[in-house]
Amino acid sequence: MVGGAYGYVGTMTSSTPKTEDAGPRTVSRSVQVAAPVADVFALIVDPHRHPEIDGSGTVRDVDVKGPHRLHQGDAFTVGMTQYGVPYKIKSRATAVEENRLVEWQHPLGHRWRWELSEVSPGTTKVTETFDYSTAKAPFFIELTGYHKKNAEGIESTLTALAERFA
Repeated sequence: MVGGAYGYVGTMTSSTPKTEDAGPRTVSRSVQVAAPVADVFALIVDPHRHPEIDGSGTVRDVDVKGPHRLHQGDAFTVGMTQYGVPYKIKSRATAVEENRLVEWQHPLGHRWRWELSEVSPGTTKVTETFDYSTAKAPFFIELTGYHKKNAEGIESTLTALAERFA
């Protein structure tokens, strides 16, 4: 569960991500989106649509394999590119709760979690978390600065998501 929750005033939205405290070895940010929870959930729960919301620039819009709606236990493969080198990642959905939560685990153990909550009708708080507390080598993530790089990617993703629905 993400801690550090705060209230929002009315239906005002902002495309500026806020830092959330999700515990040690996590990077978590949230933003308000001017869209119903169900619309945001439909986008996130479909791995074929992940290239539409990727702010890191690593998810490619080709080579996505798997279901169009994730359920807990489903595997999916996404084409990625880092430093100009294409590769594929096969992840597994570890938690899916209708209109509330989508989480998947990377083969190296870290998890990506999306939590949604209705702020008001038509406004959704979206929290994206990179949880590397379960990674096989969390010290490597810190040593290479990937937690910081992923923080930047999360912020770009959430900003683009908020602007998409603005």
